[in-house]
Amino acid sequence: MAHFAPRAFGRAGFSVSPLGLGTGRLGGQEVSEAEAERLLHGAVDAGVMLLDTAPSYGLAEERIGRYLGGRRQRVVLSTKGGYGVPGVQDWTGAVITAGIEAALRRMRTDHLDVFHFHSCPAETLWHSDVIEALEGAVKAGKVRVGAYSGEGEALRWAVGSGRFGAVQMSVNLCDQRVLDGVVPAAAAAGLGVIGKRALANAAWRFEGRPTGDYAEVYWERLRAMAPERRGLAWDALALRFAVFQPGVSACLVGTASLERLLHNVQIVEEGPLAQDHMEALRHRFREEDRDWAGQV
Repeated sequence: MAHFAPRAFGRAGFSVSPLGLGTGRLGGQEVSEAEAERLLHGAVDAGVMLLDTAPSYGLAEERIGRYLGGRRQRVVLSTKGGYGVPGVQDWTGAVITAGIEAALRRMRTDHLDVFHFHSCPAETLWHSDVIEALEGAVKAGKVRVGAYSGEGEALRWAVGSGRFGAVQMSVNLCDQRVLDGVVPAAAAAGLGVIGKRALANAAWRFEGRPTGDYAEVYWERLRAMAPERRGLAWDALALRFAVFQPGVSACLVGTASLERLLHNVQIVEEGPLAQDHMEALRHRFREEDRDWAGQV
């Protein structure tokens, strides 16, 4: 069991572990059923309470339901929706309702702890039927917290709207703009805050520009910032920076390796960076920021 204390998830009435598991890789066909089962049980055993998933993550929701049905009370299930239900138009009230029902079936549970709108534009949020469908699911007890996952204008609108109980966005060394506005505002409003991409897509893996790779944007930013590491490994620097930002309830790491997850748990157990180190890393971002928008 990890030696980090759970954190209140805004005003939702439940707590989350400061480190959560992003299950995008868990859903891949290259991950065997035995590996998936080992990862999920190992995560719970290590004190990782928050599991973040989505219907677009392959087999992830089904595997969570298959292997953690008997441990439901020990996990916080966070998923997403708004699209991908056969025969139902994307980003309508009907698809929100159908997506929640499908997630409940796949994860073999009677409620979802957090259900996010998955990176839709602000214009979609302004159509009341989608939010009303989510609020209806909350009132019915099928969802505990309605949430928005995304960046930019839509994220800012979601935080200020009073219609959501949580938000999810990129929070890492190379994606800090939200730390000066959105995150403090969300925390002040009592919203749970989930930071994704806490490891900045591990952009430091590449000596040269990884053209076309998911990490390319962060590689460019990291190269410009040249952050002071003070003897720390890159992953320790990145994770301890992100997880201990004020107002952040939990940060996600995505992996299919239990060993890698346990390594990340050990990093978080080390606690926050020194305050002057935190401030130096924030200063370097501000110095180099060239309209560095949040990465969806």
